Amino acid sequence: MRVDEPGSFNLVDQPWLPARPLADRPVAHDHPDERGRPVELSLLDVFDHAHELSGLVGDVPTQVFALTRMLVAVLHGAVDGPRDLDHWERLWSQERLPGDEVRAYLERHRSRFDLFDPEVPFLQVAGLSTAKGEVSELNKLIADMPNGHPFFTTRLGGRVRLSFAEAARWLVHCHAFDPSGIKSGAVGDKRVKSGKGYPIGTGWAGYLGGVLPEGRTLRETLLLNLIAADSVALTRNTAVDLPAWERPPVGPAEEVDGGREPTGPVDLYTWQSRRVRLVREGAEVAGVLICNGERITPQNKEHLEPHTAWRRSKAQEKKLRVAQVYMPREHDPERAVWRGLQSLLPGAEKNQDDEAAPFVSPRVLEWVAEVGGVIGNDLPVRLHTLGMTYGAQSATTTDILDDGLALRSVLLGRDARPLVRTALDSVQAAEKAAQALGRLAANLAAAAGAGKDERDGPRTRATELAYAELDVGFRRWLQSLRADTVPLEAALTWHVTAERLIRGLGADLQAQAPVTAWVGRVVDKRLMTSAHADRWFRRDLRTALPLAYSETTEVAS
Repeated sequence: MRVDEPGSFNLVDQPWLPARPLADRPVAHDHPDERGRPVELSLLDVFDHAHELSGLVGDVPTQVFALTRMLVAVLHGAVDGPRDLDHWERLWSQERLPGDEVRAYLERHRSRFDLFDPEVPFLQVAGLSTAKGEVSELNKLIADMPNGHPFFTTRLGGRVRLSFAEAARWLVHCHAFDPSGIKSGAVGDKRVKSGKGYPIGTGWAGYLGGVLPEGRTLRETLLLNLIAADSVALTRNTAVDLPAWERPPVGPAEEVDGGREPTGPVDLYTWQSRRVRLVREGAEVAGVLICNGERITPQNKEHLEPHTAWRRSKAQEKKLRVAQVYMPREHDPERAVWRGLQSLLPGAEKNQDDEAAPFVSPRVLEWVAEVGGVIGNDLPVRLHTLGMTYGAQSATTTDILDDGLALRSVLLGRDARPLVRTALDSVQAAEKAAQALGRLAANLAAAAGAGKDERDGPRTRATELAYAELDVGFRRWLQSLRADTVPLEAALTWHVTAERLIRGLGADLQAQAPVTAWVGRVVDKRLMTSAHADRWFRRDLRTALPLAYSETTEVAS
C-alpha cells in the first residue's frame, strides 16, 4: 500500500467506503468477530474484496446510490468498456473483479482522487471562494441534517465536524442530491449576482426515481450495472463518455456558458452539479463552501440515464412545444414499489395503440434482460429503489425514500411474458382487493350515520391498512416466481393469499362497527346496514380475486 503525502487523503488507498462483508466470508484483514458488520475500505480494497461483500452501506440510503454509481464509473474506466456482450460475459464468468486493471487505472488517476490535492482536489475546485470569503457550516453538506430541520440526524448539538472519510462520502452525495435554492456566489462565476448563486436545480440524482439492481455480492451488483458499449438498451460512446476525474479540471464557472450536455451515463454518474471546497482543520473537515456547478435539465435523458424509469409528460410537451417529452419517474412516498411494477419490468406492455409509450423501464433493467442468457433465469436480483424528496422550490430536503423488491431475473426478461403478465395482473388484483376493503369501511360508516364527506377518512385508512397487510405477502410471493413456475398456479396462490388477508381485515371492521350500523339508515335512497355492507364487500372481493373462489361459492348480488 502506498503511503500518502503528509496532509493528503487519497481515496485510492485510504479507507472511506463502508461495506458489509458476507456473513460467511469476512474480508481478509477483519477480526473474525466482525463478520457481517460494516467495515470501511479504500477504493482498491473495495474492488479487491467485492466478491466477499454484500454491498455498500451509507450514512443515509441515497449515499449507497451515489457511491455505487461512482464505483461503476471507475470500473467502466478500468476495463475500458465493456466493449460488447462477449467482453462483459468474460467479466461475469470470473470469480473476482479484474484487480490488476482496476489498480492500474486508479494509479493512472491517483492525483484526482486526493481529497486535498492542492491543484485538483477530488470533486472540488481548489481555491474556490466568495467575494467576502464566507465558509458554511457542514449542515449545508449533510443530508441527514437538513439546514434548519435536523429531523434525520442523531448527531449531538454544537458545531459539526467530519472525519475525512465521512466528508468524502458526503461530497459524492452532494453532487448527486444537493437541494436547489440560493448558493454561495463563487468568484469567477459570471452567473453570480449580488454575491449570490441563484437556483439551477437539484443535483442530477435528485431528479430521479433511482432504481439500482443488486446481486448477491457487490461484485455482481457492479457488473449488473456495467452496461456494455454496444448494448441495445443504452448505447455509449466510450471515447467521450468520461467520469469527472478523466475530464479537464473545472473552475468556479460552468464548463460551457449556458450549460453543456452530458456525454453519456458515466458522465452522469459523476456529474458535478456543484462547485465545492472542503475546509479542513487538522485531522477533520470543519466547514464547506458549496456553489452552483453544472446546470442540467431532466427532459429526454432516457437514452443517457439508466437508473430510473421514465414517464411521458404531456404538460412538458405543451410547454416546450415538442412532440414527445419523457421525464424521470419519481417514486411516490405513499406507494410501495411493487405497486408500480409495470413501469419497472422490461417485459411489460407499455404501448397504447399508436401512441408513444406512456412510460419507459429503467435502461439498466433492459440491460439485465439483455444479459439474461448469461446470468440465467433464476439469479436473485433486488431492485433497490432510492430517491429524495424536496420542499418548496426544491430548496430543502424533506425525505429520503428507500425500498426494494426481491425477484428472480426471469421477470426482467422479454421471453417470459406470461409470467410477467401474471405478476402485473396480481398487482391489479391486490389494488382491487384493497379498494374493496375501503368501500366496506365507507359503507359501514354510512350505515352508522356518517355523512358523505365523513366517509372518506374511514375509506382511506382501510385502504392503507389493506396495502400494509398485503405488502409482505406480495413481496414473498413475487420472490417465489421462477423460470419453471406455472403462471396460472402462481396466480391462484396469490388470489387465495390475498383473499384470506383482506377477508380477515373485513371481519375486523365488521366487529368494530357500532350497534347503530346494524340498524342502518337510508343512503342514496337505499337502506344501508352492516349486513348490506358485508354482502357488497364479499361481492367486490370475489370480483377482485376470482381464482380464490370455486364455481359453487355463493356471493349475494
